[in-house]
Amino acid sequence: MRAEPQAPKALADPDALAARRALIGAPHIAPIRALADRIAAERGAPVPVPDPLDGGVGARMLLLLETPGPAVLRTGFVTRDSANGTAANLFRFLAEAGIARADTLIWNVVPWLIHEAGALNRAPRRAEVAAAGPYLAPLLDLLPRLAVAVLAGRFAGEAAPALAAHRPALPVIRVPHPSPTNLCTAPDVPARIRRGLAEAAAILDRPAS
Repeated sequence: MRAEPQAPKALADPDALAARRALIGAPHIAPIRALADRIAAERGAPVPVPDPLDGGVGARMLLLLETPGPAVLRTGFVTRDSANGTAANLFRFLAEAGIARADTLIWNVVPWLIHEAGALNRAPRRAEVAAAGPYLAPLLDLLPRLAVAVLAGRFAGEAAPALAAHRPALPVIRVPHPSPTNLCTAPDVPARIRRGLAEAAAILDRPAS
């Protein structure tokens, strides 16, 4: 496994991006890549794949965001290392919480790109969230070590009932979305994200039963 980046926005560097893409065949993300390919075929839209530096099918924490942003096609990954403000905030919050990359899988409640070419970022529509619902159970089935789910943002939070139905004993933590807009307009957002991730970290630190 390659060395982990020590600062946000690492994939702004073309050499770093090329190195990450060279890992795309890693076996720990292959089943999730296959699910992403299936979703892309069924929805007729690109679906970014998990970051191979993260935990893939070995993840113990699912971090569910809302939807890929318009710039995701530059990397093709769902990753904390993208060159945008949300990813940079996520990088910092996860590092502060001391949550190992190998324990995480970052995904989106609507996993396909919902934006038209050249369009600005937008929140998913309720119809899109509903259409994405059937894809959550197959994802959970690929994560046998999952110990906690963190739902970031209002739309990601709507996945809580489906998570409870499929994994009744799974702890579910809701936090605000880590977008720069949220952090700038609501002073309590950073503290709420930190509390939620600290709670998740405490769950991950519990001895295996």
